[in-house]
Amino acid sequence: MDDHGGASKGAGRRAAAYLVNGFGFLRLSLLTLLGAVLIAGAAQAQTYRFSTFEVQGNTRIETSTILANLGVTPGESITAGQLNDGFQRLQASGLFETVEIVPQGGKLLIIVNEYPTINRISIEGNDRLKDEDLLTVVTSQPRRVYSPAVAERDAANIAAAYAQAGRLSATVQPKIIRRSDNRVDLVFEIAEGRVSEIERLSFVGNRAFSDRRLRRVLETTQAGLFRALIGSDTFVGDRIALDTQLLRDFYLSRGYADVQVLSATPELSPNRDAYFLTFRIQEGQQFTFGDVTAVSNLPEIDVDQYQSEIQVRRGNVFNPQSVERTIQRLELLATRQGLTFVRVTPTVRRNDADLTLDVDFVIEKGERLFVERIDIEGNATTLDRVIRREFETVEGDPFNPREIRAAAERIRALGYFSQAEVSAREGSAPEQVIVDVDVEEQPTGSLGFGANYSAESGVGVSFSFAETNFLGRGQVFNFSVDTGSETSSSSLTFVEPYFLNRDLALSFSIFYNESSQDTLTFDTRSAGFSTGLSFPAGEYSRLALSYGFTTDKLTERPGTTLSPVLLRDEGEAITSFVSYTYTYNTIGGGLDPTRGVRLRFGQQFAGIGGDEEFVKSTFLASAQRTIRNDEVTLNATFEGGVINSLGGTLSRQSNRFFNNQSIIRGFESGGIGPRDLNFSNGSLGGNYYAAARFEAQFPLGFIPDEYGISAATFLDMGSVWGLDDATTVGIPIDDGFFLNSAVGVGLLWDTAIGPLRFNFTRAINKRSFDREQTFDLTIQTRF
Repeated sequence: MDDHGGASKGAGRRAAAYLVNGFGFLRLSLLTLLGAVLIAGAAQAQTYRFSTFEVQGNTRIETSTILANLGVTPGESITAGQLNDGFQRLQASGLFETVEIVPQGGKLLIIVNEYPTINRISIEGNDRLKDEDLLTVVTSQPRRVYSPAVAERDAANIAAAYAQAGRLSATVQPKIIRRSDNRVDLVFEIAEGRVSEIERLSFVGNRAFSDRRLRRVLETTQAGLFRALIGSDTFVGDRIALDTQLLRDFYLSRGYADVQVLSATPELSPNRDAYFLTFRIQEGQQFTFGDVTAVSNLPEIDVDQYQSEIQVRRGNVFNPQSVERTIQRLELLATRQGLTFVRVTPTVRRNDADLTLDVDFVIEKGERLFVERIDIEGNATTLDRVIRREFETVEGDPFNPREIRAAAERIRALGYFSQAEVSAREGSAPEQVIVDVDVEEQPTGSLGFGANYSAESGVGVSFSFAETNFLGRGQVFNFSVDTGSETSSSSLTFVEPYFLNRDLALSFSIFYNESSQDTLTFDTRSAGFSTGLSFPAGEYSRLALSYGFTTDKLTERPGTTLSPVLLRDEGEAITSFVSYTYTYNTIGGGLDPTRGVRLRFGQQFAGIGGDEEFVKSTFLASAQRTIRNDEVTLNATFEGGVINSLGGTLSRQSNRFFNNQSIIRGFESGGIGPRDLNFSNGSLGGNYYAAARFEAQFPLGFIPDEYGISAATFLDMGSVWGLDDATTVGIPIDDGFFLNSAVGVGLLWDTAIGPLRFNFTRAINKRSFDREQTFDLTIQTRF
């Protein structure tokens, strides 16, 4: 710096500049720069050369770190602009409240004031959201350097969390409290504000389906009676996209191939505590399937064989799910035949004249791609193998995009994750594909303490623990205890859904029940366990095999007299049995979402040890469909059972059939069936039962949907009859077939404290000793 004259130095000192940032200032003695500007008016930048550096004020930050950020090398020329850039880097590092740079001839003095260290972080003013939930969005951490910019971002994240909870007016203010040793307490002060509810949820352009029906499709609901307890009636912006997709899927599944959700417009009320959300829809016309054919030019494909796999028929309402399932069936057939890289592509032709869609399933060779690997991220608790087993594809298999999408749907259906995204990218070679799985876990367990009530069991308390992803292994564990004034029960169940890494569910359960009903002259107690395996037997069917062991005891109460039929049942008996159950169910999951059937048949074979020998067979057939544009749901159910005693034994009370509210409504449990006419022992149970139930559920037009109230009318009929020894006990016993029947109406109420159902019934065909039940209320509460 010796080449500059004294006049220039004096002028530079007199023109010392101050550069101000948000937290401090920089004083630069621009020794020759401003002097040259003032004297010569030249635009030439002056240069500096510093031989030594002095840093003051740093206690935690190393001097070398500060100089590295400054970017000045001893003895090297540097312009005023470059020196200013270094100052900006120091300030932007987020390490210092103030920064001052003072050139002193050949020495550069750097004075810093470090940001304090965060001693603790606290949240104040929050009531609706818990501290532990809010702290998950806070990136500031104790024992780390405090940064105002980071604290502001944290406050914005907390405000966003409140917006997700429907409190758009919530404000968050970060504040610091100074402590000793350059430490601060960081406090986020929250004013929660009021919940912004969905005051009105409406639709424009819908002709085929009413507003009431479409509201049931959406995740969002209108604010109703329990608005303080129900979270889904609060406005959440991110939920609109989901609701839009749900609306579109609903229309597509019912044949409206051209449906468009043109807009979803939320309007905020002037006082910012309510929203009016309007969906504008263009429905288009409803289409049905026309000609549905399999087409292929591949010589190895037998088109007729693939055509027989197509279950969609002309005249069926068009449904994209039906198309997707047909593709899966055809590609699965190709795999079974040993054909690789076969892809099925649907080609759709519109026939606007008759509103049909012809679909050609074109079977062709696809691109030769292989799965290199499957990468899984985001699962902190759930084991990789639990996710990986949802893929039918493994490393090295041909890559099938449709199978990858199906695996993604299966992963989402597990219920373990709030988000599950599956994508594919190019691998290490052009013919290789890497499948990425990114998940975000959610709670899968519940601990419940509650109360329950029914007209039969009275008031009771309950405790339950349930976990559907036990230890992150995808296993199910349930434990429950329920007590009532006349009955008590407890059970424990464990299910491994993928035993031996196959779609083979292994289950184990134990139970203990006691009953001491006032209307009976005896008490019962039963305990036992069962274990079994179940596996798919078809696209909609499943087969379960099990073994069980029970011990049952019937005890006469003091001062009472048992019927001779029950005297032989007094005491304890052991039943050891094997059983199988076949189920077929398309309700809610078949090709047509408006209808479905459920079939169940099972048999229990007792006599593998124990005291009882019999074959017990049961069946159930149910059909359900919706009418009047899905406003009304119709259901018809037929079921029955029979016990055939073997080896000269007689059926026992604990194994016979008894009526309950799930079989025939309008009568008490055990209120119908064989009776000893000389004793008031209630029903003796029967070796046979048959029942038919018909029900229609529909909304109540004068009650808003948001209250969750609907109505039902029903007709139940059936009978319990038949005893092995009715003619040998020497007393009058009525065990003949008699068709009991009852009609009724019901109110169904989905509340925040659990589902309630009120049934009002009237028997229309009964015997004098049958016990009628004209009212039934069932409540199940968890808190």
